[in-house]
This record gives sequence, structure tokens and C-alpha cells, in this order.
Amino acid sequence: MNKKLQQTINYEIFDSLESMPQADRDLYQQAIAATEKSHSPYSQFKVGAALLLDTGEIIDGANQENMAYPSGLCAERVVAYGASASHPGKKFVKLAIAARNANGDLVANISPCGSCRQSLLEFELKFENDIEILIPAGEGRIMKIESIKQLLPFHFSF
Repeated sequence: MNKKLQQTINYEIFDSLESMPQADRDLYQQAIAATEKSHSPYSQFKVGAALLLDTGEIIDGANQENMAYPSGLCAERVVAYGASASHPGKKFVKLAIAARNANGDLVANISPCGSCRQSLLEFELKFENDIEILIPAGEGRIMKIESIKQLLPFHFSF
């Protein structure tokens, strides 16, 4: 028998940075600040990420480009791999992402690429905990998604 199924995504929209809970606001502002650490001389697209660990510590990172494309790395994987290497065994609780265009303006809508989604999802699976994600949602709004799995529902795993 064939079944028609539906996939839902659970998320919350904040109308502005000021309407967010203080802890989320602080994490998101750190992601914005991390855009300044970007090495993006080719795309001029500066992405910053801030990752909250279960210890309460926040790690940040930014995209790193290389002339030998695609040797660069997205901000999300920079921060995740760096946190995993420097804080082994610590769970990832929440990730915030922000970006600036070539003019230095904040980008209104971004989300992690497929490679970043799969990489982050593996940390959810490894530690058996959801990682919330904060991303810009246009017109000054910020979206909070309750799990990376929400962004990659048909992921693969072993």
C-alpha cells in the first residue's frame, strides 16, 4: 500500500534581535562579530558562526577560502571541527550563523549548505542531542530551528 506522508519543520521566528531571549541574542551577536574573522578574498561573502557547548562556553569561527577551490571551509564546519578537536566529548547545544556581503551589510537569508548540514548532523547523532540553530530569516527576523535534523530530514548514517 502506498502512503502519502508529510514532513514538518519546527521553528520559531523572532521579529528582531531585541525580541530574542538574552542568551540567544548573545550567541547570535557573537556570530555577527565572527564574520570579521572570515578569510574570503574571492567571494567577499563573510560568514560567522558561534557554537554554544554544554559547558556554557561559546566557540566561534568564520569561513576560510582558498585559491585552490574547493579547499576552503564554511564557518559552520570551521567552528564544529575546531570545537570537537579542542573540546572533545563536549556536546553542541546551539549554533548561530550570520553573514555579510561584499558591502559589509548583514545578509537577510542564509542557512547551512548541504555539507555543513550533514557534518553538524553527525554531531547530533554522536552525542544523541539536538543542536538548535539560529539563522537570519529576512527583514531583521531570526529563525530558531530546534534541530539540525529539521534541516536534513532524509540524512544518511551508519
